[in-house]
Order: sequence, then structure tokens, then C-alpha cells
Amino acid sequence: MNLFINRELSLLEFNQRVLAQATDSTLPLLERLRFLCISSNNLDEFFEIRVAGLKQLEEMDTPATGPDRTPVDAQLEAIHVRAARLIDGQYLCLNDQLLPELRAQGVDLMSQDSWSPADRAWLESHFHREVEPVLSPLGLDPARPFPRIQNKSLNFIVRLQGKDAFGRDTELAVVQVPRSLPRVVPLPRPSGGVSLVLLSNILAQFIPLLFPGMTVTGSYPFRVTRNSDLFVDEEEVDDLRHALEGELAQRRYGAAVRLETSMDCPDETVDFLLQQFALKRQDLYRVPGPVNLNRLSAIYDLAGRSDLKYPPFAPALPANPAPALDVFEQLRAGDLLLHHPFQSFAPVMDFLRLAASDPQVLAIKQTLYRVGAASPIVDALVAAAHNGKDVTTIIELRARFDEEANIGLANRLQEAGVHVMYGVVGYKTHAKMILVVRRETDGIRRYCHLGTGNYHWQTARAYTDYGLLTANETIGLDVHEIFLQLTSLTRTPQLRLLLQSPFTLHARLLELIRAEAARGSAGRITARMNALTEPQVIEALYDASRAGAQVDLVVRGTCVLRPGLPGVSDNIRVRSIVGRFLEHPRLWCFGSGGEAQVYCSSADWMERNFFRRVEIAFPILDPALRASLQADLAAYLADTADAWLLAADGTYQRAPVGGEGPVSAQARLLERYTSGREHAQP
Repeated sequence: MNLFINRELSLLEFNQRVLAQATDSTLPLLERLRFLCISSNNLDEFFEIRVAGLKQLEEMDTPATGPDRTPVDAQLEAIHVRAARLIDGQYLCLNDQLLPELRAQGVDLMSQDSWSPADRAWLESHFHREVEPVLSPLGLDPARPFPRIQNKSLNFIVRLQGKDAFGRDTELAVVQVPRSLPRVVPLPRPSGGVSLVLLSNILAQFIPLLFPGMTVTGSYPFRVTRNSDLFVDEEEVDDLRHALEGELAQRRYGAAVRLETSMDCPDETVDFLLQQFALKRQDLYRVPGPVNLNRLSAIYDLAGRSDLKYPPFAPALPANPAPALDVFEQLRAGDLLLHHPFQSFAPVMDFLRLAASDPQVLAIKQTLYRVGAASPIVDALVAAAHNGKDVTTIIELRARFDEEANIGLANRLQEAGVHVMYGVVGYKTHAKMILVVRRETDGIRRYCHLGTGNYHWQTARAYTDYGLLTANETIGLDVHEIFLQLTSLTRTPQLRLLLQSPFTLHARLLELIRAEAARGSAGRITARMNALTEPQVIEALYDASRAGAQVDLVVRGTCVLRPGLPGVSDNIRVRSIVGRFLEHPRLWCFGSGGEAQVYCSSADWMERNFFRRVEIAFPILDPALRASLQADLAAYLADTADAWLLAADGTYQRAPVGGEGPVSAQARLLERYTSGREHAQP
């Protein structure tokens, strides 16, 4: 057996685990719908990036990719088979489970055959008022060629009979639906209840009104997915921001990689569409329902049913040993470790706000990868600049699908007087760091925040991550050196405690793994991460297993390591946790007990993170905080509610439930932090 699982199929298996949440009847109904939409959105990104990349390799006649060395054409065929099975499961879940159960709960996504005459009259009026004015039907003939179709947009291909106003025979037309139109329309229900109609159903019913004097013999929704990876030759451009702005304009029209049509679309129409997009039958997916399931996410809010959602929770605030202390005083007394979303992100924002207004603060430096719209983090940086602080940000313009937002962010910060840098040519800056430089009575002191996740205040309530606030002098000096490296032309710094990609992180990680292997059966490696694909690290883990070391990995998504192979990975166990919150931290523990070395990091164990990104890993020095992280790891290894176990063949099975019933690590952590043992955020 090949020692490596195929990366693309492993990623599809992750989306299967997300879909399994949608079919889990023990979860709140609207949360199950949300998981269905997440699985659909994930699959879109899979085709936009992963399949698009494989197709480019196929065009270049690249024989094989990845450590498993599977030929590109074989990968594309296997992806089609696996993706088709996943899509079948999505629509089975929607049509046979979620929609009937929602209807039973008074949330009715109505099909056309269930409209009453009054419903039909209201919807026809809505069509004339809100929809028809923004549509531009496009007839197809030699003078009017097939239009450019935007990535993932809703469209209809319409078959016609008759002659138009100029006496021309036009057999086909395309109706492109602007993104500005809501895809789910609520019907007025004065008596209560929630009745919703998909825009695609409204169009399917009333499209004939767009072609007076002609007969519509069929109309079929379709959607094309395009290559959405941006390419900029950074060595050849003078201004990365302007180059990216040019690429963003073209992203909507990249090479087509997938065509979705309704199940009833005739073969001849399907063949016509495939020809227009230069796609093969292998790229076609016919679906028994809306061609974009992700648009159903609007139902989550439109339903207005809190009883069908997870119970709300208030993230805890860390207990302050002395309520009068500000964050600087608190950090001088000791490090503060935050575990999101169970603990609030507010201390990080308070740290920046205080730094922005404190007259003793001289400078603030921060990396920004994803921050979201209307960010209080950005507001604090702008305020700091206005208050005369020296503020520097490293903004990663190439954060995938956030490029446009980050360009706007860079413009806003520059207008406020912030020094804005775009990192290092050829390397994404993925490290999560804040450095605050403060003049105090005993001299200059540095305060830092280091994190495993982004500075995005909204995802901090949905992603599990760690953040360390510290006044440790050595860590502060290391962070200072890294910022100097990123903003100037200094050489690679000699860091004392932090590990940095692309320089020391990979080599040091291999040393830590080999040190545990050298301890034989006493060796212990436990780690959480999003993805594991780097071959040298995997080979080192195999060697550790052969030496008798025990290896437990919690890998949320892609994992190409095969656990449980006789004589290779007998002592390696891999599990994936898919629960209420998205598992996002990178936490590594080498050894056990009080002697263990524990690191948090921004980096997954992937080639890109080790060799093509600027990343950091930071040690947890406080013994109590190390013990807390070890306890968290133990909780995830004991999970039997949200855990899936990876088999050597690349498939996953739910973890067996013990006699005490299912145990959820996330639920236990949520209860621990919000039960009153710490201050709950109001």
C-alpha cells in the first residue's frame, strides 16, 4: 500500500464529515442546514482551487503530483466519482430530511406546486416589481454570441420557439441573474409561520413573461465554477497591490472547471453548455434541486427561530487577579493564554485599544491576514495613528478570497498615516503577531500577542484558537526581530524562543519528533492542526512509530498520513473533530507531564507553511498554562461525540461511544469556561 493518502480525496472526505453533521438528527435543525451549506461552499472552493490546479497540470502534461504520486488524470477521475457521491448525499439530505423537517416546524421552503393562487399572484407581482427590471435576457444567434458567465452565478438557459420582433428565429436565450437579487424570498404571512420561495423557482415560473410573442419550451438553471486562484509574478511587478487589483477583475471569468445543471436539463442543452465552457462530461454535475445550496444559508436568519439553533453563549473573560489592573500591569505579572471561542476575544481588542490611547506607548506593529469588515482591530490601529503612535502593519494582500477586502483595508490604514507593508515577495505572511512598544520607568518594554488564528473578531466566536498575551522579554525581542526582517532588508535573525518559517520551524519540528523517537516507548507526540501533508514530517512520524513512540494527532481536514499500517504506523492514531465550532488551532506537545515541550503556531504541517510562508511557532513557558493545554489535548483525545477516526485506507468512521454516552470536548470546554468559574462576558 502507498504510504500516503491522496490529498484531494482526503479533503473531500473532510467535506463528507461536514455533511454528516447535516444528517445528524441530534443537532438543532437550522444548524444542520448551516452545515449543509458549509459543505456546499467548501466544495465550491475545492473546485475553484484544487481541481482548477489539477486541470492546469493536466494541460501541461504533468505526470503525477503529491507524495502519493497519483497521475493527474487518475486524480481527476477519482475526484469526479467521489464528488458526485458527496453531491448526491447533499441533495438527499436536503430533499428527504431537512426540507420536510423544516416544514414540520413551520418553516416551509415552498415548491411551485404548493403555491396557492394568492401566493402565485403575490410572487408574480414581486417578479414584475423586483426581478424583471434588473434582468436582461440574451438571445443567442450569430450576432449575439454566448455571453460571459460569471463564476458561480445563477443563470438560465431558455429554449424558445417562434420569431422575435425582427422576424428572427431564436431557439436559445440566456438569462443571467444579478447577484444583487436575494436568492430566498419570504412570502407575507400575517397569520404566522414562515413561507419562503427560492428565486430560481420564481424565475422558472415567470421566465415566459420575458419573451412575449414567443413560446418557452423549457428553462433550466445552470451554474459554472471557474478557476479562482490568482496568479501574479511578484518578481515582475513593481506594485503588488495594483497587480492584484488587475487580477481580481479577471477572477470572475477564469477557466471553467465545473458545470452544474438541473436534473431535467435535456442532453442536447447540456452538450451545448459543455461546449461553450470547453468542459468534458467528467466536469458535469446534474442536481435534483437548487444549483447552489450555499444560498440556502439565508434561511438561517429568515426563519427567525432561535429554538432551532444552538443555544447562545457568552464567552468568558479571564479572571483578573486584581480588577484595578490594566492589561499591561496584568501581563507584567504573568502571561495570559486565551482559548477562543470559549474565552472572549475582547482582551485582544482591549490590549490594542489601550495601546492606541496610552501616552506611554510609542509604537504598534501588527500582521493582518484576515480581519473582516468593520473591524475594531483596524479601528484601534487607525486611532493609534491619529494619536501619534508609530503604527506599522504587514497586510497579506494574497489571503485567498480576502484579497479585495485587504486592498481596501490597506488603503484605509494608509490614509490614517499607518505604515503599510505587504510582506515578502514570494512568501505569504501568515504569522499572527502584535507588538506594542511602551516606555516605562525602568526603560522600554515590549508586549506581544501571538495567535493561532486571524485577527477577525467575528470568526473568534466560531473558530477554536489560542492566543498568548505576554510581556516576556525574550519573546518580545524575537517578535521585534521578525518585524524588522519583514519591514526592512535585515538578514534572518537569530531567534531565541520563537520558531519561524521558512527558516527554523521545519528543521526544529523534525528535531522534536526525532527526540521523541529516540525515547522509544517513552516517547509521546500529541498535536492538533488543520492539515498534515508534508512528506518529511510524515516520514519522521512513521520513524517515531517504528521506534515505539505513541503519536496522537487531531487533524481537522486534509491528512495524507496513513495510521495503523503494520510495521510503519502501528502507534499512530489520527482523529478529526467536526462539531459546533470550526477546529482551527495548531497546538503541539512533545513529551508528557511537566517536562513536555508545548508550542502553539500559525502553521499547519504542510509544505506551503514550512517553505512558502512566514509563520511562527511560540513555546508556552508558564507551567500552569502548559498543563492547561495538555488537558485540552486530553479532552480532544477522549471525544466520542464529534470525533472521526482515520483508517489506513483513507476513510473515516465515527469514534465508538463508551458506556457513559457521547462525550464532546467542545461542549465540555464551553461548560468549563462559561459555568461561572471565570467571568462571563455580558
